[in-house]
Amino acid sequence: MDIYFYLIIIWWLLLGVLLMGLGAMVGTDMGVGTILRYVGRTDAERRVAINIVGPHWDGNQVWFILGGGAIFAAWPLVYATAFSGFYIVMLVLLWSMIVRPLGFEYRSQIKSDAWRNVWDWSLFVSGFIPMLVFGAAVGNVLIGVPFHFDDRMVSYYTGSFIGLFNPYAILCGVVSVSLATHMGACMVLIGSGEQQISQRAKKVAVFSGILALVLLTIGGIWSANLHGFNLVESPAPGVPQTPLHQTVTVEAGGLLKNYRQYPVLWVLPALAYVSLIAGILAIRAERAVFAWWSGVITWIAVIGMVGAAMFPFVMPSISNPSHSLTVWNSGASTLTMSWMLGFTVLFMPIIVSYTSWAFYIMRGKVNTQTVESEESY
Repeated sequence: MDIYFYLIIIWWLLLGVLLMGLGAMVGTDMGVGTILRYVGRTDAERRVAINIVGPHWDGNQVWFILGGGAIFAAWPLVYATAFSGFYIVMLVLLWSMIVRPLGFEYRSQIKSDAWRNVWDWSLFVSGFIPMLVFGAAVGNVLIGVPFHFDDRMVSYYTGSFIGLFNPYAILCGVVSVSLATHMGACMVLIGSGEQQISQRAKKVAVFSGILALVLLTIGGIWSANLHGFNLVESPAPGVPQTPLHQTVTVEAGGLLKNYRQYPVLWVLPALAYVSLIAGILAIRAERAVFAWWSGVITWIAVIGMVGAAMFPFVMPSISNPSHSLTVWNSGASTLTMSWMLGFTVLFMPIIVSYTSWAFYIMRGKVNTQTVESEESY
């Protein structure tokens, strides 16, 4: 079989890995921002929460950049179609991300309650909105996006900004926020040296974990009854092609078709449930590190569930299903994917290594005395 086939499969898997890293690492930072004003009732307590993720938040954004870069380089047609269709949403995401570093860097520059409250709210907004958008984007991709191509392969988005926040997408967005909040609360528990902050974070971690379980159950039942896309006719996998060379139909209740054809895939939702329940129990047993790693496994399982349900589709179209983007018709060239794979093999271990080293060096508890006596956020 041609090497292009294997490169496509590898990059489809790598995209999943990058999205998992984004959910787990970036989601943790976003979660801390989301719960900041609850776990921290005073300025000193909020500084404790901020400084728990302070040494890591900017490094964790690498996963966000890598995810966007991978789509841009490995799946250029998906990138062009998604960023043109989701343009306004991407701007909202960008604006919320812009105020995030400002919140970290500027918050403590002036000793004013009004000043610091503004930046505390900016950290909440820049934590809540990106994870909501992330989940809503996944939800929209699962049910299909309103776009089509003309004969020149120019894409046309036929939906609206409001339409992107449909009930199913909102559900997926809230699932994303609840998982991020759970991870953020676990991180606060790991790093907090203040009993009151830890107790509040424990309540948030348990509540958000249970909420995520409930929402995942609702989402699973809902997904089982949603339409799915079926690739009826197309060139052979790995053969150069465009979305104009295929026939796709829509099947009622077909979103989970792959699960019915390959029952082994049910391991993924089972893993999501087991790991999330284990995390909740670990929180109650005062084992926050174990709970955080259980959250990582939950993100892996949830993103895996989405990929398993969609394959081989990457971005299906509800305007013209036959114009849907699949792994076979939206990838970059063999040369591009080969070069990118080489750089990934080289730099991914470096990223994992320096991230692990940074967490190891910056380990330990943060308390109000620490943030008052040392240079901190």
